[in-house]
Amino acid sequence: MKFSEMPYKRADIEKIKNQFVELEKEFDNATSGEEQFEVHKKYYELQNEFNTEFNIAYIRHDGDMTDEFYSKESDYYNEVLPVIANLCVHYEQKLATSKYRDYLEKKIGPVAFKNMELAAKSVDEKILPLMQEENKLQDEYNKLLATAKIDWNGETLNLSLMEPYLRNSDRNVRVEAWKKYSQFFADNKEQMDDIYDKLVKNRTLQGTTLGYENYLPLGYARMRRNCYGMEDLKSFREQVKKDFVPFAEKLHEVRRKRLGLDHLHFEDEGVYFKNGNPAPIGTPEQILENGRKMYNELSPETAEFMNFMCENELFDVLGRKTKKTGGYMTYIPRYKSPFIFANFNGTSGDVDVITHECGHAFQGFVVRNDEIIEHTDITMETAETHSMSMEFFTEPWMKMFFGDRSDDYIKMHFEDSCIFIPYGTMVDEFQHIAYSNPGLTPKQRDEVWKDLEREYRPHMDYSGNALYEGGAFWQNKHHIYDSPLYYIDYCIAGTDALQYKAWMDKDYKAAWASYLKLCNLSASDFFNGLIEKVGLKNPFEDGCLKSVVSELEKHILF
Repeated sequence: MKFSEMPYKRADIEKIKNQFVELEKEFDNATSGEEQFEVHKKYYELQNEFNTEFNIAYIRHDGDMTDEFYSKESDYYNEVLPVIANLCVHYEQKLATSKYRDYLEKKIGPVAFKNMELAAKSVDEKILPLMQEENKLQDEYNKLLATAKIDWNGETLNLSLMEPYLRNSDRNVRVEAWKKYSQFFADNKEQMDDIYDKLVKNRTLQGTTLGYENYLPLGYARMRRNCYGMEDLKSFREQVKKDFVPFAEKLHEVRRKRLGLDHLHFEDEGVYFKNGNPAPIGTPEQILENGRKMYNELSPETAEFMNFMCENELFDVLGRKTKKTGGYMTYIPRYKSPFIFANFNGTSGDVDVITHECGHAFQGFVVRNDEIIEHTDITMETAETHSMSMEFFTEPWMKMFFGDRSDDYIKMHFEDSCIFIPYGTMVDEFQHIAYSNPGLTPKQRDEVWKDLEREYRPHMDYSGNALYEGGAFWQNKHHIYDSPLYYIDYCIAGTDALQYKAWMDKDYKAAWASYLKLCNLSASDFFNGLIEKVGLKNPFEDGCLKSVVSELEKHILF
């Protein structure tokens, strides 16, 4: 069904509560594992119906954050989501303690039961009011960003629509653009500091109320870190500092020389060529059509996927002034439909949507008919491996998007993917420090960011911009506000994707077969097991990043 034709009806929380009561009774009365699994399939139906209504409302709200009707629906779900999470955890504990658990675990899988254990540690009725308050604070931040009005040459633009000017080939233009862009954050810094301070204290209180020292153990449970923990990520961050930062700094030096600059300044970040970054040719509609042609040529599986997406209006990618910033893929269960949300702005990022978000959506499409929902419930480092790797697998088709600058795009995309890993890892360490020290003042948090930049991005120079020189650049990253502890997943996945890049350059067919296998494995195993099964090195193993850098230097760059 086309998205525009999908009906919406608010999910009735009181009705859902009653359905859970009946579900649990029926589960308790079942006399075999087979019977309990049949009851569990009714739980899938209940989940699917709620998630369908919620996601339709969520997408339509994000499409226009000033829409009165869907703003009210968003407020409603901010209240309801924690209640639903608590109901699900309560029901799932019946599976975990069932006398037929052996049968259920064979049917559903050990990963699902580990995730149930983590879910039980992440929500409780006594913190529901705090979770509801957290949702409201996140919404306040996103509305603030979505309604930004920046005067640019007599035109009013939002943050997303400013992106082309921030990366303009004319240095004077981008310097002026960054002044205007950062001025919005400077004007709203007090409010942003206040929102984040409240979020840190709220999340900390949630953690301590559940018996944790701070928010971090709770955050790890919510991110379903089901086969690695804080020490593993700390070790990964150390690998990045030791083995990847020097490599990334080499790439910055290559970029500096290519730009013909004596010195890199922060306005030069994200700019790769003196004549400007390659931009896609054609209208947004033509970009989508070229995406369809590309996926029809890549494989039979991607062809079926992309034709389904286009025929059912499952893209909302045009930038609008009151649209939420950023992009994502979500899933509408009733119609077995992935949905891609983004903000096209005339930069290469528009094509990244057709590769990155379609990587997510393709994997969801591939496993859409799996009867067991838990098998499709992937953790985020695996999900981002699907998307970030697809960015590389689509390189042979970049000429249709960038014409005679396709080689420039491929070079830029590779360098950008490498340069991102130190930045993303720094975001993770910043959050660990913030939640380990919830009493930090806004000024102290800014100082933490400044210190981390010296370790992870020593080339950065913010001189002349009081806001960023003071350490407030972190406020540009919405994940820090509304997706705590998520950002490191991109870095783990980026390590996997760069391995695929090296592999496909040697043997594209074998690399694609591995990728397709990973998509089909879905959440049938833990991340560490999945990586081993498809022939990649585990990013948490000591020496992995050193090995990846060696491979990239040898086969790709030098």
